Formats: sequence, structure tokens, C-alpha cells
Amino acid sequence: MNLATRYLGLELAHPFIPGASPLADSLDQVRRLDDAGAPAITLRSLFEEQIVGEQLATYHAAETLAHAWGEATSFLAEPEAAVFGPHEYLEHVRRVREAVDVPVIASLNGATRGGWLRYAALIAEAGAHALELNVYDLATDPGRTGAEIERETLEMVRELKRSIPIPVAVKLSPFYTSMANMARNLEHAGADGLVIFNRFYQPDIDIENLETVPLLRLSDSSELLQRLRWLAILRGPLRLDLAVTGGVHTVEDAIKALMCGATAIQVVSALLKLDANHLAHLRDGVRTWLSEHGYDSIGELRGSMSLDRCPDPRAFERANYMHILQSWRPD
Repeated sequence: MNLATRYLGLELAHPFIPGASPLADSLDQVRRLDDAGAPAITLRSLFEEQIVGEQLATYHAAETLAHAWGEATSFLAEPEAAVFGPHEYLEHVRRVREAVDVPVIASLNGATRGGWLRYAALIAEAGAHALELNVYDLATDPGRTGAEIERETLEMVRELKRSIPIPVAVKLSPFYTSMANMARNLEHAGADGLVIFNRFYQPDIDIENLETVPLLRLSDSSELLQRLRWLAILRGPLRLDLAVTGGVHTVEDAIKALMCGATAIQVVSALLKLDANHLAHLRDGVRTWLSEHGYDSIGELRGSMSLDRCPDPRAFERANYMHILQSWRPD
């Protein structure tokens, strides 16, 4: 049974990749993922604010201009709270590259254009095979238009593609006015792949102390449905690779994602809840399912439920919406 897939120009033995997370923070953890059969290693994100913060600190040391610090830096974690600073991150990329034979995918997380993007070249020089740009930008300014937000993201991608020789995947949120149009524009800007979707973590509120409470809830299978919809929509009109992240916990989840057109499947929450060996469970479960249903490869299954086979995807989505609304019945 052929489970091989090609993602970001990388030949992978199967599509199940540990996503950006603490799962690869140490070489011991990286080797456990490798032993569990991970076909690639995705490192946690290095944040724009970390890079800019270090650049500012260097500037202050040389110029001693305390007023240059922006107020926003007061919201950042203290340097010692970060697992990796910018220099440590580069060293970690090198060490992981030396420790395993599978591809290493680094990750940058940011929202604006600027000098921090030049750090991507150092990451490529450190040995990363590909880079994931995680775009996390919650629009809170009512004067900022959707077109401005999209234009900034597209310029970030163009700048990265001009400055580094390795493939770039863009990890997006689902909150664009026209996701299909934005995806096509990212393809034209040079993106080699899309990762669907980023999760916007919602803080809770401490009503006694009037404070926000950071709250990270791991995903479950219910989050997959939104991803399936957009995989199915984007599979036809785009030629770039589509990875799904968020909501794949079971073999059935994985089969659905592949049917809708996923090139790769990133797994994080399921591995944090269980362990690295869950990758092998998903891989072997998909292999068994394909064999039982008469498939010889993942390629035969991929995209079989995408909307590129539908003459009018918009009409189909509208009809499906109406059908679901009318399907509820009291117990």
C-alpha cells in the first residue's frame, strides 16, 4: 500500500506530520517522533515579537534610548520564559537537522512586514528544509480594511519567497471575506502550500480580579468540519499543497481529510493527549482502511470528495446549508 505523499517539494513516507508545538522542543522528543515514524519534523514557532525584541535590545545597548521601546513590548513574555530565543532557535534547527534524516520544517509567527522577516534567511542557512509562516493577525482596528490586511500578508509572502530558497507554506485563519480568493492570491504570491487553519485561542475572564485568563484548549474532532469544507473548496482551483491542522484525532478523521484533498495532515493535540506513537496508529489505520476499500494508494483517494467535481460549488454549498437547517427534528 503506497502512503507516500509530496508536500512542499518534500517526499514523505506518509502524510501524518507532527505540527508546530512543544513536541519537538528537545532532541529526545525529536528522536521519539522519528522513532514513531514521523515523516518530517515541524518545530514550534519563533515569534515576530521575539525577533523584534532582540533587535530593540541590541539597539538599546548601543544607543541607550529607552524611549524607543514600544508600549506593546510590555505585554511580551520575559526572555527567560521563552523556550527559544532567536539565536537558540537557529541552533535548535541545526541540532535537529543533524539528529534525524527526515525533513525539518521551521516556523515563523507574525503579522506585519518588517526586518524580522530577514530572519528566515538565517533559518534556511541553519538547515531547515521548508518554512511555515503562521499568520496570526486579529483585526481590532475598525479603520483597517480587509484589503489592507490581505495586502500585508501577501507582501510578507512575496518578501519571504524573494529572500529564501526553501519552500514556504502559509498557515491561515479562516476569517477572510473571500477565503478562495485569498488562497489564489497567496498562490500567485509564490506560496508553495497552505496550512488550514490556525486556531485563534480565546482568553477567559476572571470576574473577581477583572483579568483576562490565557486558556489553551486542545482540539477535538468537531473542529475538523470547517477544515473539510475549505479543503474540498480549494482542492480544485489551486495547485499548491494543502495541509490540514486542527481536528484530526482518529483514522476516520484522517480519511475524511484525505478525501477532501489534504496533501499532508498535521497532528498536535492528539499527540499531546496520547503520545508520539499515535502517528503510527493513524498511518497503519489508514493503510488498513485503504486496503479494505480497494485502494492501492493515497493518491487514488485524495480529493474524491472535493468540490472540483461539482459544476457549481456555490449552489451546492447553499443547498447543503438549507438542507442542514431543515434536518433537525425534536427527539
